[in-house]
Amino acid sequence: MRTYLWLFLALAMTGCEGFFGKKTDLEFIDAPQFQARDVAYVPVQPIIDGFLEPTDVIAGYDELIYVVDRGTEEIIGFDQSGREQGRLSVQGVTKIAQDRSLDILAIAEIDTVINSVSYTLSVIHRIDLSTATGVYGISNGKVVNTIVHPFYFKTSFSSLDAEVKFTSIDVMGDNSYYVTREGARDNENQVGGPDDGVILFNEDDEYVSNVFVSTEVGFFRNYFKTPTCITTIAKPRQSPTVSSSSNFYVAMADPTVPIKVQSIQFFESEFGSSYEVEVLDFTDTSEANDFLYRPNRFIDPVDMTLTGDGSNYLFVVDAAKDSVYQFTTRGWEGVNPPPGSSEEKNIIASFGGTGEGPTQFRDPSAVAYLSEILYVCDKGNGRLLRFKLTTDID
Repeated sequence: MRTYLWLFLALAMTGCEGFFGKKTDLEFIDAPQFQARDVAYVPVQPIIDGFLEPTDVIAGYDELIYVVDRGTEEIIGFDQSGREQGRLSVQGVTKIAQDRSLDILAIAEIDTVINSVSYTLSVIHRIDLSTATGVYGISNGKVVNTIVHPFYFKTSFSSLDAEVKFTSIDVMGDNSYYVTREGARDNENQVGGPDDGVILFNEDDEYVSNVFVSTEVGFFRNYFKTPTCITTIAKPRQSPTVSSSSNFYVAMADPTVPIKVQSIQFFESEFGSSYEVEVLDFTDTSEANDFLYRPNRFIDPVDMTLTGDGSNYLFVVDAAKDSVYQFTTRGWEGVNPPPGSSEEKNIIASFGGTGEGPTQFRDPSAVAYLSEILYVCDKGNGRLLRFKLTTDID
């Protein structure tokens, strides 16, 4: 269903004074607390710890788990049992993705000198994990291409360009990928679009375009406000059925944006192509007790992922609430009731709260999913936690 911005304007007027209205006091929102219940995400032992500052975790198409430790500037590989497979040092690495050719795409930094002035610039490295003799693994990784901001779309440079940072990256089924970007300039007419935005690259690391959003009330070149993370529909495991969709979910941290996580749909026709916001239900309490699109649902959504196994769940990490929230792709919070359940609507399985317990977090930073296991980077506690839904336990 296509989005019409007036729907968002209507809901925002009731409590947010416009879609990009004034900041709302969010202290009334409680973090979900773990409790004994029939349907819940329960810890998988042992906890994987020893990290200094883990900022990202992904499930790869090679069915390995990769963690970014910003504190040590390393990408660390694990098998699904939690055994370390190797490490690779990458300056300033914060976020990663893996494409279907098994290359790692890493958001990182490089130091350079421009016009006799030293700068640290945001980059995207393509890292090949195979040696010339075919030996595969993160320890063998080598950078084979680098995208440097802002030189993928222009040849000129200003000191303000050094303040722009890539914040998140995710890959589509054809190996093209989206990147989120943040910066201070909101000039929608500047070359390359506003600093805040979603950028599309093809599988050869070539800049394609900025993502602009069409609505019934206009065409927005500056729609995305402080985008923090993005997730595409394509997810491992590797198979011919991996989604070919160009749709994605994006999260925005700007405090004036009431709907901080949004589903963006791509439409293509004989008249051209467009990106539009998908309308998701946020009122039908006969289906769920809470919703992805409830205004002011999140404070600081820093990462999210979709399941790739057909369960169609979306996980969102809110660092400010030290919590992980789970939704269906219809925007309803909770998991579908299991067979034989007396429940007639989704059962909430979100969890978290501040602490060091096995279902608590301090500044969680990332989430991944593979083979019915949910992985959460617990940055403040320096660990990687794993969880399994009780209804998936044999």
